[in-house]
Amino acid sequence: MRPFYRATHYGMKNSVGYLIRRSNNLIQPQMEALFAAESLTFSQWTVLMALRELGRSTAVDLARNICHDAGSLTRILDELEERGLVTRARSETDRREVALTLTTKGLGMVETLLPRVVDFWNGLLGDFSHLEIKLLVKLLGRLVEAADGQRAEPRRRRGFLGHRHENGHERRPRRGHTL
Repeated sequence: MRPFYRATHYGMKNSVGYLIRRSNNLIQPQMEALFAAESLTFSQWTVLMALRELGRSTAVDLARNICHDAGSLTRILDELEERGLVTRARSETDRREVALTLTTKGLGMVETLLPRVVDFWNGLLGDFSHLEIKLLVKLLGRLVEAADGQRAEPRRRRGFLGHRHENGHERRPRRGHTL
């Protein structure tokens, strides 16, 4: 297939990466406001929703699914566990592995907040047809799959996008930056 982008016609207005980042930067503060009364952050909400979807999970799987680094995820899990929303239990088969689950209280919070999230997205997507929303979800899903498949192979061989600093270490984008 012929490439879509050309250097002569590439800019912010047609950059998929820029548009995804810009929409995320505009939406995230609005999502944070939905949870303010419960003193819940968007990152905490993401963990609760992921555990609702995944059921029992390990921190490694959870981090991979929600794209969080281990350090920040540990802090989030500590806060959620302190509030009684998440439990951690050692695996019976591998003592090094810790299983994460939602508590009844955690599930209750998700079920209480879910209508707010649904209303938010329905309002934001109000001018889109159902067909357009389904297509957007499908295309973003394909983009995630393509990015996930592309990411694993080049990193193993040559580092992030094949680039290395002079000292030989991989160059990684700063947190929150999309290419």
